[in-house]
Amino acid sequence: MSFGGFIGSSSSGGNGGGDGGSGVSRVVADSPYNNTMPTAATIAHQSQQLVTSPLTQPMFNSSPLSLALKPKMEGLGDMGMIGENFDAVAMGRSSREDEYESRSGSDNLDGGASGDDLDAPLGKSSRKKKYHRHTPYQIQELEAAFKENPHPDEKARLELGKRLTLESRQVKFWFQNRRTQMKTQLERHENALLKQEYDKLRIENIAMKEAMRSPMCGHCGGQAILGEIHIEEHHLRIENARLRDELNRICVLANKFLGRPLGSFPGAMPPGMANSGLELAVGRNGFGAMNSADTALPMGLDFGNGLSSPLTMMSPRPTPSMSSTDVSFDKSMLMELAFAAMNELLKLAEIGDPLWFRNFDGSGEALNLEEYARSFPPCIGMKPSNFTTEATKATGTVMINSLVLVETLMDTSRWVEMFSCIVGRTSTIDVISSSASGSRNGNLQLIQAEFQVLSALVFVRQVKFLRFCKQHAEGVWAVVDVSIDTIQEGSQPREAGNCRRLPSGCIVQDLPNGYSKVIWIEHMEYDENTIHNLYRPFIRSGRGFGAQRWIATLQRQCECLAVITSSAVPSGDSAAVISPSGRRSIAMLARRITRNFCGGVCATFYKWEPIQTGTAEDTKLMMRKSIGDPGEPPGIVLSATRTIWLPVTHQRLFDFLRNEQTRSQWDVLSHGGPMHQIVHIAKGQDLGNSISLFRANAASRDANQNSMLILQDSCTDVSGSIVAYAAVDTAEMNVVMSGGDSSCVAFLPSGFAIVPDCFQNSNNGMLEKEDNGGSSNGSLLTLGFQILVNSLPAAKLTMESVNTVNALISRTLQGIKTAFQCN
Repeated sequence: MSFGGFIGSSSSGGNGGGDGGSGVSRVVADSPYNNTMPTAATIAHQSQQLVTSPLTQPMFNSSPLSLALKPKMEGLGDMGMIGENFDAVAMGRSSREDEYESRSGSDNLDGGASGDDLDAPLGKSSRKKKYHRHTPYQIQELEAAFKENPHPDEKARLELGKRLTLESRQVKFWFQNRRTQMKTQLERHENALLKQEYDKLRIENIAMKEAMRSPMCGHCGGQAILGEIHIEEHHLRIENARLRDELNRICVLANKFLGRPLGSFPGAMPPGMANSGLELAVGRNGFGAMNSADTALPMGLDFGNGLSSPLTMMSPRPTPSMSSTDVSFDKSMLMELAFAAMNELLKLAEIGDPLWFRNFDGSGEALNLEEYARSFPPCIGMKPSNFTTEATKATGTVMINSLVLVETLMDTSRWVEMFSCIVGRTSTIDVISSSASGSRNGNLQLIQAEFQVLSALVFVRQVKFLRFCKQHAEGVWAVVDVSIDTIQEGSQPREAGNCRRLPSGCIVQDLPNGYSKVIWIEHMEYDENTIHNLYRPFIRSGRGFGAQRWIATLQRQCECLAVITSSAVPSGDSAAVISPSGRRSIAMLARRITRNFCGGVCATFYKWEPIQTGTAEDTKLMMRKSIGDPGEPPGIVLSATRTIWLPVTHQRLFDFLRNEQTRSQWDVLSHGGPMHQIVHIAKGQDLGNSISLFRANAASRDANQNSMLILQDSCTDVSGSIVAYAAVDTAEMNVVMSGGDSSCVAFLPSGFAIVPDCFQNSNNGMLEKEDNGGSSNGSLLTLGFQILVNSLPAAKLTMESVNTVNALISRTLQGIKTAFQCN
């Protein structure tokens, strides 16, 4: 077969018809095998039937490119005229490819025409271009050789060509074409399989989404109300549906025999009640009768890992702030996000190495971010470029059963009481689903909370998230949190400094002795630029917001609750003369002191007005006006907070600040004399977790101080320590010690928050070991004071009051530095 090139000729005359043309005409010709090239007259005759496009340069400039495209051009035939009919060319493309593949590379060019010959004008190239077509015997032998070895070497090609009377180059080209053909066929087959799999998954995805939007009861055929429906309630719904069917039949009969609809009778059902969402639709046959239905509603969703759990319950009542149309759509998205987060939490808790690796201090595990990215798709969208990931896991045994812990986590008021040093302010925005039986299984809430580290140098993390609770087996519960910022407002957080909460939470399993095993996972993304350099190593270690801190706080609080509520008095406790009710009242007052102290340092408990921005060298001042609510004195309250670094270990500094014998070195209320401890209540096995009641010695107090006592609450764990105290009236304290109500005792708390600095030691990277198992070179000490500067709420804050508070802060810190000789 001859390969006709692209022929171009210009015409000096003509008006677009006849033999002439306004530009250069391009013709692709195809002729039978072993024929000569078309003549100029033939080309001119064919060009009269074309709508040609002008081209000034030849399309192919090299012999290899022309040879590569040659077999695909042979299938064009009479349609090879470019520009005649694009649809015809497209239809012929598949036939050309099939023809090319059927030849299996059996056509070979004889002579090897060069690019110059192909691009030469018609009539000036006398060299004939011949093609050789392999015989059936040659093709059969080549195919057999290809099956044995698709990549023959030079020696094998020479031997095969000699046997088949072919040149080595012809054999080489045949094998190349055959390999290309096989690769193309294999890719087409794989693409077809992938397309079938994609279509199957897409159909399943659509079906699952539709089933989530409108779940149906597998027994009665009606719309299912997701959740654990009580058996009596289910019977009532079925009976209600049966009565509705009878009412519809009566309406039809009344309209037929009485000539008017039943709706015109007094007491008839309102028109809109037929579509009430409170009723349970059941399956009906063609005559309107109700099908038989079982009373059970099987609900289940397999989360993997062999754990099967019922679906969550979507509340049929829309929230007041959202329209009913938007609520159903939003709730379906929130339910889908909650299921995905729960599934990820279970997998994160089950998988160990290489997804998790131990921290340097052995207190927990950190997430392998590269392995996580390969194993899990983004749950709430891609991470912002300026955010840092923090993910930790910790496991511990807690002195609480699973039901009580789940109830504490799902009740925001009890949750903030349990974790008052971590959770500053929280509120439940909406209860998206709840159980009709009152169980927390399947409960889904939308919560807004603030997470805090007790220092003005660490921004409070504000996050809005879903909290989903699920019971997976008897005594096994899981509670997961996940942010919803990406659903409502895109992938970026609402404000600078806020964080994103990826699937985080805990899995609780009951133990035979009344304890529970808790696996806690914290996974957050935050902007590290909002954290002062002093606190960045501490936050990265996981002790600031990580799982270790949550587990340690939970263990400490549960131990305290067990000890305080027990009738037995711990050894070394000087509160033996106080009744159990009095000990509980004192413990409640001490807890309130600590919580108010934490809220004052981080400005999360009250609404504070900033007066002076705090840094590592300056004091942060805030002001609020108290109107005399129960538990606080009326007037203007000034809060002063400052953080410094001290070259003293966390444990040493904590023991110094909580000791009544050394209190006179820094406390102005002691007036330079030692304090006398009159009550000591242990809150756990650690001596640092205790409540103390102090009174200044008679030699160091005046007449005005006879009616004042100091109640101190100290707590410590691996994540840090707190010493909070407040001056209380003696008469009010006597009422509390006798078991009276402590909620009306007015006070303004002050105190210290101590955390290890987590800095790497320059001494070959070795860290100084502490008594509690931690390691540190120094400590970060945060001092917080709340002072009543004026007893009138309408009074103005004066610079004299500000200077007095600043002087008090400086004097206290100077006393601590002097005691440790670190000036």
